[in-house]
Amino acid sequence: MEYRKEYFSDARREDLTEVGVTRQRSDVLGHVTGKTQYYADRTFPGLLHLKMVRSPHHHARIKSIDISKALKVPGVVRILSAKDVPQNIYTILCLIQVEPNDEPVLAFDKVRYKGEQIAAVLAESEQAALAGVAKVKVAYEELPAVFDVEEALKPGAPLVNEYHGRNWFTYEGHHCRRVRFGNVEEGFAEADHVIEEMYQSSPIEHAPTETTGCIVVPDQNERYACYSNTQALYFTLDNSALILNSPFHKLRLIGGTVGGGFGGKVDVITEPIAFLSAMLTRRPVKYEYTREEEMQVSSPRAAERIYIKDGVTKDGRILARKVRLYVDAGAYSRHSPYGTTKAAAHMPGPYTIPHVWVDCHCVYTNRTPSSAMRGFGVTIGDFALEVQMDKLARLVGMDPMEFRILNAYRDGDMKAHRKEVQGAALVECVKAAADLAHWPIGERYKAMSSEKREA
Repeated sequence: MEYRKEYFSDARREDLTEVGVTRQRSDVLGHVTGKTQYYADRTFPGLLHLKMVRSPHHHARIKSIDISKALKVPGVVRILSAKDVPQNIYTILCLIQVEPNDEPVLAFDKVRYKGEQIAAVLAESEQAALAGVAKVKVAYEELPAVFDVEEALKPGAPLVNEYHGRNWFTYEGHHCRRVRFGNVEEGFAEADHVIEEMYQSSPIEHAPTETTGCIVVPDQNERYACYSNTQALYFTLDNSALILNSPFHKLRLIGGTVGGGFGGKVDVITEPIAFLSAMLTRRPVKYEYTREEEMQVSSPRAAERIYIKDGVTKDGRILARKVRLYVDAGAYSRHSPYGTTKAAAHMPGPYTIPHVWVDCHCVYTNRTPSSAMRGFGVTIGDFALEVQMDKLARLVGMDPMEFRILNAYRDGDMKAHRKEVQGAALVECVKAAADLAHWPIGERYKAMSSEKREA
């Protein structure tokens, strides 16, 4: 794509040497010739197949689990339940001191979303494993469920996750992640126009060509090698070791080509139970999602609901922005507390606004746990903010490009998070985009720069 260096100062130009330059991917020849090897291309003698017994309910108490008939299915070797997992309750973000542990590897007391893992059936073939799954009998007491973020926060809503004791994640004693800058009510009082809009997204599935999975193989000296399509080898290694109460050097993660990830393969779900299965059977074990499982139980991008209230002057300057944002974490934390923090950090966008008030809620519901997906915590908020900017521009009768240039960060401005802006480039980017799109902007705005705010 063409770009124009004249919009950028010398200090900014030197960072643009790769923009618009075509580079051949280092792995492209393997892909197009079919020589690229994926984890599932490997075969091992004595390989066992792991299939999971999953909950048919969104929220239910587990009263009993009967595996007696499943163990009699020809080819079934072993069935694992929660009691077999050394540390069954964990949270992925414990590695960065996020508490509490809130998710079982295998459910034992309750299920909190449809498709949750309950028991792992290990068999000589995939068909035998599926037959074994069909014979496991789980007795449930179905419970009320909640699927809406604002309903989940109301008094008397069904409690999703007892490990939190409430339907929201707590940030340093607060019910949400907060940003406070200036006095937003004063800003609204000074504004010529005030509008509030709501934006809503749905969960978004990554839909990778290659479904989530791994193969764990017993190695020498009581070590185990895991061939995985995880996007985060060391993250997976550390979490697996904690779940298994295993020394880290006993586990080896081997990555390779990931057949589509986009953030969806950073959750540590398949590897710990595959490691454990190989340890208990002393045989290689393969755990691979079917396409149906990938769509039902792999973590999507979180659904978000965002309320944005803005106060703006008639000449187009935003004086106040108030944001209430709700992230649907689903039944467990996974990466959502971090994603919610990113959302708060990203507000109010790349614009200098003197009065800002932000509350970002990480909410638990009886939906599939959400997690990472390409800019999670930022992407949906960006969409909402930029649609809001278009609406504000129309409200005050301004060109949307010029409106953005007017309100964009300048070097030396103070962000709502009390960090001074350095290296801003939005003004130049908007001007370059307008030029490429043959979008006319006024001479006043063409003369503006990110390096200083005009008088």
